Amino acid sequence: MIYYCMDTIDEFLKNSNMPANASKAVRMREPLAKHTTFKAGGEAALWIRPNMIAEIFQQARIQGWPVRVLGRGANVVFSDNGFPGVALDTGGWSGVETFDQESGRIVFRAGTRIDRAVEMLAKHSFGDPDQEASCDVMGALLSFGYGGLEFLAGMPGTIGGAVYMNARCYERSIADRLVSVAIIDERLRHVTVPFRAAEWGYKRSPFQNRDILITTAEFSLYKKEKTALLADMEACRMDRERKGHYRFPSAGSVFKNNHAFGMPTGKIIDELGLRGHSHGGAMVAPFHGNIIVNAGGATATDIRFLVDDVAQRVRKSLGFELETEIVFM
Repeated sequence: MIYYCMDTIDEFLKNSNMPANASKAVRMREPLAKHTTFKAGGEAALWIRPNMIAEIFQQARIQGWPVRVLGRGANVVFSDNGFPGVALDTGGWSGVETFDQESGRIVFRAGTRIDRAVEMLAKHSFGDPDQEASCDVMGALLSFGYGGLEFLAGMPGTIGGAVYMNARCYERSIADRLVSVAIIDERLRHVTVPFRAAEWGYKRSPFQNRDILITTAEFSLYKKEKTALLADMEACRMDRERKGHYRFPSAGSVFKNNHAFGMPTGKIIDELGLRGHSHGGAMVAPFHGNIIVNAGGATATDIRFLVDDVAQRVRKSLGFELETEIVFM
């Protein structure tokens, strides 16, 4: 693992207006296992959770630092060798930019937790987190919330990550309600990208495999009776819990489904008898074939080996080429 020298890091922080002693927002040689749902991976030379992600992203690019954007680490695995650059954690850039109650148009910052976002929409709690109690009181007086994203309740991750992956479950995708996405592009320009259906697909967005930063996303929602909205959200959370998504550190579904295979990927893996199949500390979940879990002490190498091994066994037995959802950094 090669790390930048302290002088280089100090210079970057100085130019970025980030104090080197801001321990809550800036950490050197930070274990990335602390910031991913798999709880695996090496160290980042520099981990930053700023309240203005665009400026840090641009400064890092200008100074030639490698950058990897990290929301809540819900679908990524960093190498055990770590990352010799900036792990840009978007968690400090969260909340609502704008909201029009009449039209149902809302702009979320990229670092907003998905589960928190749908809760805000149900309860009309859109204010400053420090004033959240009073916002909740006001929201409690209303009989409706805003629907369209409630199927994401209980899902780990952030708005930015969900947009990047075009998060999908229960036959619905986040792109179904998307209006536009604001990004910093490869040339470090602020660009607003309108939603164009042809550019989106099953767990696919136009931002994948691009060196960009998502800063905000705008959605078009609709008013929905609050009791029904909260009930639907709770049903999604309970379903995820029942399926075992929270039992072990994991990234949820490992492989995408493909209708051409005739059955869900989890069932394919189940029928090959691979539940419980393991390598090191990584294991195919005993309760779901399409979930690989950290059963204890798994390394990123263990996870990658097991993912590749399962894919190879499916290919050899059935001729199907599985496509991973997990992003290996």
